Amino acid sequence: MKYLHTMVRISDIDQSLDFYCNKLGMKEVRRYESEQGRYTLIFLAADDDLATTQGNIESTERAPCLELTYNWDPEAYGGGRNFGHLAFAVDDIYALCRSLMDKGVTINRPPRDGHMAFIRSPDNISIELLQKGAAQAPAEPWLSMPNTGAW
Repeated sequence: MKYLHTMVRISDIDQSLDFYCNKLGMKEVRRYESEQGRYTLIFLAADDDLATTQGNIESTERAPCLELTYNWDPEAYGGGRNFGHLAFAVDDIYALCRSLMDKGVTINRPPRDGHMAFIRSPDNISIELLQKGAAQAPAEPWLSMPNTGAW
């Protein structure tokens, strides 16, 4: 068995690509549009996953992906948290959280422990960020930063 992807529904392609690609750093690896089905599928991968497959995104050695599903006919999507969350291992949790905050992303659960943080996508999908390897030493401003909203 091989893990392939996780699908989340999105309501705005541009807003979602800005979040996942420009802010979080993922790369679009393929896109499929169905005129008959009236949807667009956009597959994204993380740099480290692309590196382990030597960027070979067109073969059976594909990197695991996040599949963004955009239905052309408007629908209301609730909760986002009802399926759980997406999780990414990151090189420097403090640097990424600072970068995300600088780009206007709310850190819902700050990395007070130097190990774990949560943010949300524009469609309210909960995303867990985990420090690769050992946790960093607790540090401000994260140590005393309160939770914001639900995560």
